[in-house]
Order: sequence, then C-alpha cells, then structure tokens
Amino acid sequence: QVSLVESGGGSAQAGGSLRLSCAASGRTFINAAMGWFRQAPGKERELIASINGAGDSTWYADSVKGRFTLSKGNGKNTVYLQMNTLKPEDTAIYYCAAGPPTGSRFDYWGRGTQVSVSS
Repeated sequence: QVSLVESGGGSAQAGGSLRLSCAASGRTFINAAMGWFRQAPGKERELIASINGAGDSTWYADSVKGRFTLSKGNGKNTVYLQMNTLKPEDTAIYYCAAGPPTGSRFDYWGRGTQVSVSS
C-alpha cells in the first residue's frame, strides 16, 4: 500500500516561514518525481513545485519562485517544502504527490495539510 503523509502545516503571519514535510511509505520512491500542489478556497488545485526522479531538476510556479524551496531528504523517501516570506495568498491546503521520474504525471497523493497565513 502506497502512502504519502504531509506534516508541518499550520498558521503563520505574513512574512513568516513554515516547513512542510512529506513522508512516503509502502514502496521505494528513490526514483520518483515528487511535487507539491496547493488548493485555495474556490480555486483549482495547482502545482507549485516539483523535483524530478534524479533529484537534479526542480521547477517552481512563478507565484512561489524565490520564496519556496523543495528538497529531498537523504533517504529519498521524504520531501520538504521550505516556505519563506509567506503571503496571505499562500493560504491553501497543500498536497504532496509522487509519480514517474520525469514528473509528467503524479499518481500518488497525500491527504493534504492546511496552511493559513494572516496579514
């Protein structure tokens, strides 16, 4: 059974920081592409950051570029999203996802963690 579990969400003030973690279990994710999505109230889920299976290429949405950093843990079964200079518009449910090494799609999803940023 594949499982992705997010943690680290919570509340922060604008300008603050939070760090999200995603732990994968049930199979080896060493070569999996990993991504972070978010869904704000009334909006569609959007991909905000991803890393390929080799771990040598990352992508960020313009809305978070320069503020958020995605990284993989040493064991490769954990991925992190460091979120700095948070803005109220970052308020959303954040989801971790995993898929084939190229990152062309994401087949496995976590249940999400809430991030709320106040002004």
